[in-house]
Amino acid sequence: MKGSNFLQENNARHMWHPMTSPDDSHTAPPKIIVEADGVSIKDIDGRKVVDGVGGLWNVNLGYSCQPIKDAITTQLEKMPYYSIFRGTTNDAAIELSYELAEFFEPDGLSRAFFTSGGSDSVETALRLARQYHKLRGESGRTKFLSLKKGYHGTHIGGASVNGNANFREAYEPLLPGCFHIPAPYTYRNPFNETDPAKLAQLCVAALDDEVKFQGASTIAAMIMEPILGAGGVIPPHKSFAPMVRELCDRYGILLITDEVITAFGRTGAWSGSRLWGIKPDMMCTAKAITNGYFPFGAVMLGEKMVDTFEGNKSARIGHGYTYSGHPVGAAAALACLAETKRLNVIENAAARGTQLFEGCKALQEKHELIGDVRGGHGLMTGLELVSERATKTPIDATLAATIQDATYEAGAMVRISGPNILLSPPLIITEAETNTILTALDAGFAAARD
Repeated sequence: MKGSNFLQENNARHMWHPMTSPDDSHTAPPKIIVEADGVSIKDIDGRKVVDGVGGLWNVNLGYSCQPIKDAITTQLEKMPYYSIFRGTTNDAAIELSYELAEFFEPDGLSRAFFTSGGSDSVETALRLARQYHKLRGESGRTKFLSLKKGYHGTHIGGASVNGNANFREAYEPLLPGCFHIPAPYTYRNPFNETDPAKLAQLCVAALDDEVKFQGASTIAAMIMEPILGAGGVIPPHKSFAPMVRELCDRYGILLITDEVITAFGRTGAWSGSRLWGIKPDMMCTAKAITNGYFPFGAVMLGEKMVDTFEGNKSARIGHGYTYSGHPVGAAAALACLAETKRLNVIENAAARGTQLFEGCKALQEKHELIGDVRGGHGLMTGLELVSERATKTPIDATLAATIQDATYEAGAMVRISGPNILLSPPLIITEAETNTILTALDAGFAAARD
């Protein structure tokens, strides 16, 4: 490996980074992470900090999960690749499909379509939704509904149903026929409603109105995150998802839950759908399915999809990826799923999530820059930063970066997304390590105040 001077000098010369401008990599060089173990990461300067981001929401089991590493090594030695396209398959993918069907049985999901990651999973679900209606003789159902502030990846379909302009404007025009309704976001919403239960009703009423305006017979699916992640960690009232499920059933609209973040225990439940007591027609998964150790994803399919596609000779799926069902990824996922269940990570996610949420609420009382704290469901916490609480004026980006950098210097990596600090540490984090994040955040806000 090249030395630190080489890496620092060449980072921005030959590589463009996601979610930033090429110039930013020159003017604000990123931290170069060179080692990771447990729930900590170490940078090129030797500074070791607790990873409050969990990679990118995906390293649920931390960086030292030996069973997954061993499974990858064993599979590489046995067979590094073979496709599951028509006419061939591989043993690891078959076994994984069985284990996932068992894991997601309480969600009413029994089939898997394998992908290379979260954006692929969303794209797959959108395509299969349109095909589902065509197979049923309703070819006019091509439109999609989603929530403002929702995030659904970076492909054209996913960007089209994304509810944040930052991921849309530079790439428009996008997929036609995508419409967005207000999110159950109590801190900012067009209804000026702060009661979560009332806001849930208003948002579902807006969804109902949009369905009637567009015409139910033109809508293929509603896609939503059970808890909005990249949009700022926005959990809805517990009544929201069941009301959306009922509305979709009433109008013959498929419900897709985007659980690229929330599946496999992050919410303190095994899935976000299970957290709210609903059964989706499709569920998009990725990220924690291999703990970030291999690019992999899966769309889980429910009864409606199975009944429509299976036994139908015209239901040829003209979609897939070279790395769908990659045997190394499948082996990693099998080991990851086994370890996730063995550790029963939902218990620690719930306990440490409560600690993190309550700790951030205490920081809000101390620091005026924290306008809102959201979370309370597992290890997903968002802090919305404002320059003035009374007006809810979003914080200046430069000041937000100062907080992030000072927090890092004090011992924790956190992620800034717009005016939000997003916290999603590994689900195996300890009480002491959670306190390290809170202490570092305190120091970060103190530095911004000074």
